[in-house]
Amino acid sequence: MFGKKQTLTVEGMMCAHCAAHVEEALSKLPGVKSAKVDLAKKTATVKVDDLIAREAYEKAIADAGYKLIEVA
Repeated sequence: MFGKKQTLTVEGMMCAHCAAHVEEALSKLPGVKSAKVDLAKKTATVKVDDLIAREAYEKAIADAGYKLIEVA
């Protein structure tokens, strides 16, 4: 079982390809065990062993072409 879950709100995703692009970018971050995007809700749920800093998510999402709005 994974240690923690973080929910990210992401702006700019318009289609399934966008969602897959964000999932891939998040999955490559060190410490991320899984990433699942809900396109309808514009969120990504990330399972991690230890919480990851907002800045790391922000950079990965920005590099993919989208914008991080919130980390919960």
